[in-house]
Amino acid sequence: MPQIRPVSDLRNKFADISKIVHETSEPVFLTKNGYGDMVVMSFEAYEKLQFESEIYFKLKEAELQAKQNNQQFSHKEVFDSIRQTMHKKADGKNV
Repeated sequence: MPQIRPVSDLRNKFADISKIVHETSEPVFLTKNGYGDMVVMSFEAYEKLQFESEIYFKLKEAELQAKQNNQQFSHKEVFDSIRQTMHKKADGKNV
């Protein structure tokens, strides 16, 4: 269940809000005059959100590129190619 607090709690009950965001890894929604004003979250939760957004963006971009390109590879072909490259590098050959 989302935590919704008045923005004044940020000043008056900062320690409580900090404890909530760190222990639950969930954001706290702050309201001003009954309307949503801002969201407070732990740094770790923010980093996770940014990371997930970046991955989603990259997957979406790859999906669009795949739709525009007729050349497609199976996972076996991709992993075989990666293994070959790794073996060549391990043997000291330039790839």
